[in-house]
Amino acid sequence: MDQVSVDAFITLLWSPFFLAANLQGTTFLVIVILSLLIISYFLSGAVVAFFSLSHRDINMLKTKQGGSWKRIVNLLEEPKLLLGSLRIGNALVNITIIILSNFLIDQLLPLKNSFWLIDFSIKVLLVTFFLVLFGEVLPKVYAAQNNLRFARDASYMVEIVHLLFKRASSWLIGMTDGIERSFGTDYAGNQFEELEEDSNASEEEKNILRGIAKFGNITVKQVMRTRLDVSGIDYNTSFRELVRQLEELHYSRVPVYRNSLDEVMGLIHTKDILPYLDESDSFEWHTLLRQPYFVHEQKMIEDLLQDFRARRTHFAVVVDEFGGTSGIVTLEDIMEEIIGDIRDEFDDEESANRKLDQNNYIFEGRTMINDVCKVIGVPLNTFDEVRGESDSLAGLILEIYGKFPAVNEVVEVGDFQFTILELDRNRIQKVKLTITTV
Repeated sequence: MDQVSVDAFITLLWSPFFLAANLQGTTFLVIVILSLLIISYFLSGAVVAFFSLSHRDINMLKTKQGGSWKRIVNLLEEPKLLLGSLRIGNALVNITIIILSNFLIDQLLPLKNSFWLIDFSIKVLLVTFFLVLFGEVLPKVYAAQNNLRFARDASYMVEIVHLLFKRASSWLIGMTDGIERSFGTDYAGNQFEELEEDSNASEEEKNILRGIAKFGNITVKQVMRTRLDVSGIDYNTSFRELVRQLEELHYSRVPVYRNSLDEVMGLIHTKDILPYLDESDSFEWHTLLRQPYFVHEQKMIEDLLQDFRARRTHFAVVVDEFGGTSGIVTLEDIMEEIIGDIRDEFDDEESANRKLDQNNYIFEGRTMINDVCKVIGVPLNTFDEVRGESDSLAGLILEIYGKFPAVNEVVEVGDFQFTILELDRNRIQKVKLTITTV
């Protein structure tokens, strides 16, 4: 047998193995490319899903117990770094898809060099089609319509990518900020920091600046007057009794309810009553009611302020997710978040809230948790882990203790002690707060 015959025999013998190896390599390449397309799908959609979540959505997610929801909230604490990580990760995945697709097309369509233009056109068209379809159009359209669901499904992958590229993202963002500063770009945050450090600025001016800086992140629930503090008038009240109650309350606007505050029928303005003060007790005052404006407790006060301006109203009834009345919010409540307390001639001058010494304070049970934090000088989120759904100090104590405490009973949480000073049936009226460590 000559040498040519031997070579042909060996080639024939080994050709099935070469074909099998080549088929396995091609299959593996297809699987890798499909996997990368899936990753690109989730990373591209995650950019839309995560950064289309409103403050209301994020505040709602903070109340959920699932690991995916908490992961989303934690990731969004560093939005610029997260966006940079997603962009870097998605870019690397797409580049890898392009390179591997080039090898795959060469194996499936082995065109000669004379047909290089056709080969190039096929590669560009195929790769572009699949990248645009699965890496841009489909994920972004779906994520825009189902942002919460998409963010939940992609949260684990997003966390991994963020951990991998967080350092690179931080470096690139720092370089970008430096370039923007060199071109004279200024940031509102930097302006606030400079004014905070300005020794010529008064404390009142600094407080206003702090209020403006945090204004966009505050919900109605954080500034509203809770249901316990709302004074309303029963719908079946006679006209003379209505006038008497309005004189005692000293409010310009009062909600009118039927059966309970969960069924607000309208608002009565004291100026609408003035022309009819001489009317008899049978006067049909219900015709003077104005339509109430209802808002959800998770609405941002920045949006509510715009609504107040558009509707030319200063008053809204706050409802929870079940449609029940949580409280009320006024234009004054919103403005106080910027410029501090606004007191008029009818506000109580004396309050049970007072400072005993550096570590001891007396508060009314109905005092809002955020107001307590401001008075004692701690971050507003100090009690977020234990407060549950409560907004007032009394609600916080009940949330922590799990039952109704007795007078002089002490409830502890972290570095704080709450001593119950006064009770009125099923209400905590007065509490002593003690900071155990400085």
